[in-house]
Amino acid sequence: MTDEAESEAETPVDDADTETADTDESTPESGLQDGDFIEIAYTARTVEDDQLVDTTDQEVAEEEGVADQGREFNPRTIVVGEGHIFESVEDAIRGSEVGDSGTVTVPAEEAFGEYDPDDVETVSAEKIGEDDRYPGAQIELDGRQGFLETIVGGRARVDFNHPLAGEDVEYDYEVLDEVEDRLQQAAGLFEMYIDVEPEVHIETDEVEEEVLVEPDEDEEDEDAEPEYETEVVEKETLYVESTPQLTMNQQWMFSKQQIAQDVIDKVGVDRVIVQDIIDGSGGMGMPGMMGGMGGMGGGEDGLEDALEDADVDADELVEELEADDE
Repeated sequence: MTDEAESEAETPVDDADTETADTDESTPESGLQDGDFIEIAYTARTVEDDQLVDTTDQEVAEEEGVADQGREFNPRTIVVGEGHIFESVEDAIRGSEVGDSGTVTVPAEEAFGEYDPDDVETVSAEKIGEDDRYPGAQIELDGRQGFLETIVGGRARVDFNHPLAGEDVEYDYEVLDEVEDRLQQAAGLFEMYIDVEPEVHIETDEVEEEVLVEPDEDEEDEDAEPEYETEVVEKETLYVESTPQLTMNQQWMFSKQQIAQDVIDKVGVDRVIVQDIIDGSGGMGMPGMMGGMGGMGGGEDGLEDALEDADVDADELVEELEADDE
């Protein structure tokens, strides 16, 4: 075979390799990927002594005696790649499918950190509240959370390590579903952050908004004040029903702006409105007000009826009032 023939024979092979490479580059990654919302069930325990770390299983919670902690133990909605679970578990979930399950051992440094002896400090007992001066008490000192180990005389030994520092964690999980409904996504994010799943709905509202007026190039004046005009724009709004559980939740009170912004970014709405819903009381009136109008409604007839219902003699009441004036 001549050199020219060999060249012609090799050309199709090179083209085929190029096409294969192009195909590989354009093929999307299969399975679950970063940004996907999933519903996941899991139970995490320490490797060394099988201590429960967290679970979404109600039966496990009851067996471990933690079912009365004021939270519901249900599968959680998370977003892959957002750090909602340990990184090692996220790595195992990437590329998997709904229905897949597995067990991952999370090393201590990734879980709750290595135990650091330098984080055990001796401080003055005066810095600790009198009600917390006992071994095992959880305390806050100079913005740090810790546990009181011992207290002798005027000195206290406080461990500022996480209670599970130095512990490897075994994480059993199952991917139950991919969550595509935006309302479920929003409610699931709230529950993940604050252990409260609120009632939510999405509406498109018309909102007045101040918009900067772009000046004409011919009339542009560097010293001119910027001009604004009011425009009506559509905004997709996530409405969240306010409940006592939500308003009194400490995580929500301190981080509502960050939580709402994260929901806006991930669910793809324009804004979040938390609203109180007050149901009618059926005309019962305000406490302490007669007939719900406090003496302004019903006139004299209403007052007489109220006195009669209260078994009060109107003439006696007038005499008592006049005597008080004297």
